[in-house]
Amino acid sequence: MFLFLYTVLLFHHLNAMEENTYCKIIGDPKYPLISKDGDITIGAIFQVHTKETLPSLEFTQKPQPLLCSSVSLRDFRLSQIMIFAIEEINRSETLLPNVSVGYRIYDSCASRLSSMSATMAVMNGQDIAAREKCNGQSPIHAIIGETESATTIILSRTTGPFKIPVISHSAACECLSNRKYYPSFFRTMSSDYHQGRALALLIKNLGWNWVGAVNSDNEYGNNGMDIFLNSAKKEGICVEYSVKFYRTEPEKLQKVVKTIKQGTAKVIVAFVAFFEMGLLIDQLSIQNMTGLQMIGVFGWIASRNLITPNSFRVMGGSLGFALRKIHIEGFSDYVIKAFWDTAFPCSQGPRNSSQAELNCSSYQDLLLLRNNNEDVPEQRFSTNVYKAVYAVAYALHSLLKCKGQGVCEKAQTIQPHQVVEALKNVNFTVKFGDNVWFDSTGATVAQFEVVNWQQDSDGSFQFKPVGYYDASLPPDQRFVLNTENIIWPGGLLEKPRSVCSESCPPGTRKAVQKGRPVCCYDCIPCADGEISNETDSNNCQQCPGEYWSNTENTECVLKAVEFLSFTEVMGIVLVFFSLFGVGITVLVAILFYSKKDTPIVKANNSELSFLLLFSLILCFLCSLTFIGRPTEWSCMLRHTAFGITFVLCLSCVLGKTIVVLMAFKATLPGSNVMKWFGPAQQRLSVFVFTLIQVLICVLWLTISAPIPYKNMKYFKEKIIIECSLGSTIGFWAVLGYIGLLAVLCFILAFLARTLPDNFNEAKFITFSMLIFCAVWITFIPAYVSSPGKFTVAVEIFAILASSFGLLFCIFTPKCYIILFKPEQNTKQNLMGKTQTKSI
Repeated sequence: MFLFLYTVLLFHHLNAMEENTYCKIIGDPKYPLISKDGDITIGAIFQVHTKETLPSLEFTQKPQPLLCSSVSLRDFRLSQIMIFAIEEINRSETLLPNVSVGYRIYDSCASRLSSMSATMAVMNGQDIAAREKCNGQSPIHAIIGETESATTIILSRTTGPFKIPVISHSAACECLSNRKYYPSFFRTMSSDYHQGRALALLIKNLGWNWVGAVNSDNEYGNNGMDIFLNSAKKEGICVEYSVKFYRTEPEKLQKVVKTIKQGTAKVIVAFVAFFEMGLLIDQLSIQNMTGLQMIGVFGWIASRNLITPNSFRVMGGSLGFALRKIHIEGFSDYVIKAFWDTAFPCSQGPRNSSQAELNCSSYQDLLLLRNNNEDVPEQRFSTNVYKAVYAVAYALHSLLKCKGQGVCEKAQTIQPHQVVEALKNVNFTVKFGDNVWFDSTGATVAQFEVVNWQQDSDGSFQFKPVGYYDASLPPDQRFVLNTENIIWPGGLLEKPRSVCSESCPPGTRKAVQKGRPVCCYDCIPCADGEISNETDSNNCQQCPGEYWSNTENTECVLKAVEFLSFTEVMGIVLVFFSLFGVGITVLVAILFYSKKDTPIVKANNSELSFLLLFSLILCFLCSLTFIGRPTEWSCMLRHTAFGITFVLCLSCVLGKTIVVLMAFKATLPGSNVMKWFGPAQQRLSVFVFTLIQVLICVLWLTISAPIPYKNMKYFKEKIIIECSLGSTIGFWAVLGYIGLLAVLCFILAFLARTLPDNFNEAKFITFSMLIFCAVWITFIPAYVSSPGKFTVAVEIFAILASSFGLLFCIFTPKCYIILFKPEQNTKQNLMGKTQTKSI
């Protein structure tokens, strides 16, 4: 019980001590650069100076304050536009009508150390009365700043636990869109998410696919470059290298410059902050690295401080996205008169304190800008600060429940977190026409200009608008680029090329080089039968079955059709020999007919001789059916005509051979053989042998007739139109039957070759059959192995060769006797009853 009472008393004592805690600033207070008291106060942190000098840190005496130098005209204008906007609001009768707005503007000196110091100062204030209790309330209602993403992250993380709204005018890092970590952060511009994608669209639109990339080694540069690299990959853009550096790392800067110099990419994407870009331009100028197409971001692309005659030599023709240039009425005059008379703490009027005298010594470099306003039209970030001030004013206007009669509830205490919630709902239009509202990430809509560094005829440098990007428009209308207005590096009118490999022309395909980005490739010609009809084709397309690629492999054309035609040389030669054979055969027939009563014609049945001559004429003529484009009828005719005519021919030869044998058998005593093989039987044998072949052909045509066939197996580039055999058995049955008769003729003729007679025809039949069999035996392998029309040519050659063999071997000796040895054309000579030398 006593322990419980002791614990209660202890907690009561601690609570009493907490309520009596007094605020006390440790160390010297940091005073704002420019300030003014008001009913409500807006804080701001700008990089009015860009160089910071650290004091001696020997720890032998109290460190002196940090010294800032080198005025940033851009950020000084931002502080002026903020005051200008606040003065407008204070004069307004409709916006916060009876409420005065004050401000406290701090200088971060472009340093993280000074930025942190300014952040603590703007949150706490500097004038705390003695023994004043700490009430946990911030003296300001919102903070505008910072200029860079890295320092804005420090500011937002520091103020976040106290829910003080931070509205940045130029911090574009996408990382700040995370509402979990930055719930009270807003910005009057879009994040780098849109700019990174827009950069990829710009490069793709200009036909470049090989770029180098440089970025600041901080949150702004790293996040922005990640967005660009991902977008570039989706758009098919290859990045040769991606390097980064920070302003305090001269060694890395030298490596970056060396990488750019050694690279082959002519287009460089510089996702670099303003300060780092100045350092990079200096090094590029020292190295005299001209001819590079720089692609910039709005952190530096439209900065008047960076464009000089020396920098333009290496940076002329640069392209990039900048904030829109908007004229704010009255601001240009304000910066050269009213500001210095009313707002600047060290005007020509009397100083109020020794502290003011001391501080005024640090304002001397700013006083040099008093009569200068030429840069005002180029200050693109000023409009963002103007919008930020008005956004805070409209948020407070709604919180203070300002009425239409011009009265606000000034006595109401406004907490910073209330301002955060009110900012989420603001929606207003500023005097130059822009509508301002914040999306779920705390950003405004993305609206950029595409600017081009150009030099006018009078030598002045301009940021020429050549296009725009507006995320509020439909996707197909967001990005517009007028390439005809662009001046390229070196003052050229022709766009520079930046590719790892030249475009592959139609007829080729891209083959990625091993170990290199996809934009580095070799152009491989499409294989025969494949085409590519567009530039930079990844694959070649196979032509359909009856098509083949042209010589350039750019389109599929109908394959050349091949067959043995009457117009080609081979066809003409074969037709000639065919007709020549017909002519010779006809002449022989005429000769025989004129000498039909002579013994040499009558010998061995002249009727068979004339039938043989007729069949030879058909053999020569049937070879013509093999020439020309195959049709359904010609395919059936050529093989059947060939088979039947040759069987007719061989039947006649076989009949003549049997007649020779029977004739000599009939001379034997008591033999009556000839009555069994007289003329009637000879005709019947020819008919029967031929009929068998006819039946084979009929069966062949009935079962599976030969038909035209497009053969695409032998040659891929052409179609061979040939006659398919249909039934292979039928074809070889026809040839086999011909071969059987030929062998039979050869055997019988061979047996009869020694029979006594001055003119034994069996000898010539034997020789003719020998030639016939030799021709057709060699035909088989030649036929099988010959491709295309040569298969037909081989078959025609075999027909002609065997026909000529029969014609010359059987009829030439008889014609010789008839024409040149008529004295031997007697029965006695043929019967061997005269002393005449046999041929």
